[in-house]
Amino acid sequence: MVRSQYLFQVTDAGEKLALLAKRLFAVEQQIEQFSQDYRDGTHGHIRLAATYLPAHFLIPTWIAKFKQQYEHVEMTINTTNSNDALKQLLNIEVDFAVYGGLPEQHPDTIETEELFRDELWFVVAPDHRYANQQVTLLEMMHEPFVMREKGSSTRERLFSLCRTYNAPVPQITLNFTGLHEAITAVIAGYGANFVSSLVVREYVERGELCRVYVEDIQLQNSIAICTRKNEPLSAASMNLIQLIRNHSYS
Repeated sequence: MVRSQYLFQVTDAGEKLALLAKRLFAVEQQIEQFSQDYRDGTHGHIRLAATYLPAHFLIPTWIAKFKQQYEHVEMTINTTNSNDALKQLLNIEVDFAVYGGLPEQHPDTIETEELFRDELWFVVAPDHRYANQQVTLLEMMHEPFVMREKGSSTRERLFSLCRTYNAPVPQITLNFTGLHEAITAVIAGYGANFVSSLVVREYVERGELCRVYVEDIQLQNSIAICTRKNEPLSAASMNLIQLIRNHSYS
């Protein structure tokens, strides 16, 4: 019995088709890997809004730890005042916000998770007559204040405090868009500031600023993560939020 032998030869078109198929399979694997990485949160883009306090005193440390684990996740961080941070969140301009302020000020469509609370202090320069003294709220409101711009949650807390105790509104004679500038002016000897203890604790410990103890006034500030209610977050955002929970200030 004679067996027939066949000789196969790949044409130029076949070679090109095989090369294209090989590339197609490689791209398919890349797509599958990208999808898996996105589901795991190792890739993606996080858009975050933060008020001044967490943006300058908490988030840099959190982000450094996060990027050590998830170096391929891109991040955009917008530092703004309290009102604008919530507007960006509601307008879907950011994925979530880290907010310093009062929980009850948040709209119903925003869900908040409180991380911790810090104290709010009145501070002045060391040579101020009220330095380390106890005074009444009325006496304190006779002092000129150096504060951040309208929309700052701490500024609003100060005005709310005066309304609650029927005290005169504070005399804010210097307004800054940055808190650092306001604190520097007070250190230089002008006016008083009402501010988070997180911001000025080291200044007080070094003797550059002094507290003023206002009778019967003990206020706290809430540091919280804000998200849009009933809206799922990306895996990358959830990974960052979990890290923040694990490393939040206590």
